[in-house]
Amino acid sequence: MKENPDLPVVEMDSVEGKRNHGKVLLTIFFRSCSVMLAFLRDANTARSVADIIDSLYKRLGHKLYCELFPIILTDRGSEVTNPSVIECTEWGEIRSRVFNCDPQMAGQKGGIEVTHEFIRRVLPKDTPFDKLHQSDIDLMVNHINSYTRKKLGNRSAYQLLSFLYGDDILAKLNAKLILANDNNLTPKLLKK
Repeated sequence: MKENPDLPVVEMDSVEGKRNHGKVLLTIFFRSCSVMLAFLRDANTARSVADIIDSLYKRLGHKLYCELFPIILTDRGSEVTNPSVIECTEWGEIRSRVFNCDPQMAGQKGGIEVTHEFIRRVLPKDTPFDKLHQSDIDLMVNHINSYTRKKLGNRSAYQLLSFLYGDDILAKLNAKLILANDNNLTPKLLKK
């Protein structure tokens, strides 16, 4: 990363619902535009992470995936014990490089940690994720990424992503812009 400081960095982490119980989120944060993606997984395993990365790779295509994910920064959690399945396609072609934060240095991926605070506004700590579906997570992420922030020049993360990579990227990521008056970052968003 020191040799290529201009390459975009993507931070990756997991968010648990009820501690050591049930479903968990894989979160991906793009430093360049503050967009966060989140994917619901049945368990916090390396295989579930690889499946999500493979799905994103197929959806985005080789060129766009490699442009968006050249460097993935994560911690040393059990879900990233096999970084080669994240770094390489099923044919062994390199698509990303995975780096780990130093031990006990979560601040090295501080963007994703701050963005997790938005998740906790909607899904407070110890909220079980077992009754949630990916559509619920997509809705929450759309609200988070549509929220305008002072640090983004009073724009939303989605607006920056669209500016940097074009409007087509939003559709490829199942992203939908939520109007400011409809934005909801409270537990009521997912109440059924």
